[in-house]
Amino acid sequence: MDDVDRSILAVLETHGRISNNELAARVGLSPSPCLRRVRQLEESGIIRGYRAMIDPAAIGRSLRVFAGVRLMRHTRADVVAFERGVVQLPEVVACHHITGNFDYLLQVEVADLPAYEDFHANQLATLPAVATVTSYVTMKTLTADTHADSA
Repeated sequence: MDDVDRSILAVLETHGRISNNELAARVGLSPSPCLRRVRQLEESGIIRGYRAMIDPAAIGRSLRVFAGVRLMRHTRADVVAFERGVVQLPEVVACHHITGNFDYLLQVEVADLPAYEDFHANQLATLPAVATVTSYVTMKTLTADTHADSA
């Protein structure tokens, strides 16, 4: 991977639907070599796919909560059972196995606080080996395209 590949990745990371011609112009290549490089990045697994960024509120998921989960035990069987269960929950957008105060950090998206309360009590807390769940409700999400004057 060279600097041109890194430039291609940087553009695609924020503009996944850009045309090959525009991508080539931005990274200083002609379209054919640019397309060959993109295909090579895809075939090698560096580019794992393309996604649409969905507005969570538009699909009834206005509340985003980060939940720190600590397991009671860390036996292989408990870890596997928890991981198998948590990936089945559609409200869990991402699950990260982490170090520190928690074993897992989940990104959960639901309609509202009562929906999260129900999810927490009836699904998350009932997963195998869960000892504690600490919830952090998101008030605002800042992204690279967030303007300082919109605060």
